[in-house]
Amino acid sequence: MRAEILSIGTELLLGYISDTNATYLARQLSAMGIDLFFVSQVGDNLERLTETLARARSRADIVITTGGLGPTEDDLTHEAICAVLGETPYVDPQLEADLRAFFAERRVTMPERNIKQAWLIPSATALPNPRGTAPGWWTERDGVVIISMPGVPSEMMRMWEREAVPRLRPYTGGLLFTRILRVYGLGESTVEERLGELTHTDNPTIATYAKQDAVDVRITAKAGSEAEARALVDDMDMRARAALGERYVFGTDQDTLPAVVLRLLEQRGETLGVMESCTGGLLASMLTDIPGSSVAFRGGIVAYATDLKAQFGVPQSILDAHGAVAVETARAMTQAARERLGASVGIGVTGVAGPDEQEGKPVGEVHIAVASDRGVRDTSQRWRGSRADIKNRAALTALNLLRLTLLDQPREG
Repeated sequence: MRAEILSIGTELLLGYISDTNATYLARQLSAMGIDLFFVSQVGDNLERLTETLARARSRADIVITTGGLGPTEDDLTHEAICAVLGETPYVDPQLEADLRAFFAERRVTMPERNIKQAWLIPSATALPNPRGTAPGWWTERDGVVIISMPGVPSEMMRMWEREAVPRLRPYTGGLLFTRILRVYGLGESTVEERLGELTHTDNPTIATYAKQDAVDVRITAKAGSEAEARALVDDMDMRARAALGERYVFGTDQDTLPAVVLRLLEQRGETLGVMESCTGGLLASMLTDIPGSSVAFRGGIVAYATDLKAQFGVPQSILDAHGAVAVETARAMTQAARERLGASVGIGVTGVAGPDEQEGKPVGEVHIAVASDRGVRDTSQRWRGSRADIKNRAALTALNLLRLTLLDQPREG
């Protein structure tokens, strides 16, 4: 099956937003074994949109559009599909009722221009969108499918996973099963090098993707049943972990380092407190983004100024001897976090995140320590990149150091 993605919106062409939808969909299609040949972007112009859609439809079996399903005059996806197929839209009574109910539940009067979001054509089926007012369209005619979804990423992803993917499975020519191994502590090139010949297999296929919070290793198998496909993936999973080193694989699929760490803390009956300097609260923010984090996370201290480190328990003698940016200071910070926050485990992070023009300062140098009743473990790193990049890497590395520390500790009971 050949696919094409069509991202719609003038804001994309002006550079106001990045086309994250196309990136997400490209990975999804690859995992399903559907070949993606083209990705196009087009502004909110009916003539150009119609021309681009017609071209996509002429060379693909599946055309996926995102954006242009809103109620305003510059939302033209429905109109373009109607023009390409030569079909006239009508207002679907059930879609209209659902739309009016959506506004009524929020005690808001529905603008009448929103009625276009209740349109359908004979070749289209509505795709429900409980997160917004714009249902999608599954349009099928002459052997070509057009899947039209909203441009809002959260709405698009939910519609894709819950509505589009089940309808697409019969087109994939066999059942696919995918698992993603999430790797931290190795660069993408090192991951690929360690996997070696495994990346050249045909079924399952294995590929690497560098992401902001990890390197993902995607394993996809095709078989006649889910059990058969899963068995192929399970075998490759074991081989990949052996090649990479089990300690570098922190999770699978949707796992994140904060979620994995919190799960380990809870399983071991431990609680965590953190003291941050250069990360400015980012570490605590990552942890509290996870529902239920209060079970294991006690809280955090942002001690940015040197004198605050002393006020929150870092011995002045350490600051005088080593300064605010030193591994000895990070070790003292993690102990102070445990004591001040009443936690069994502590993390301390200090360093210089930037800006790049700070002459004479070790920009990108970060020191991290983790402490528990069994001792203190630390690491010192030097990274390049923007201030935000360095802060993000420091927070993730701190979480990974804590993960490794917890794995090395025997579980109570």
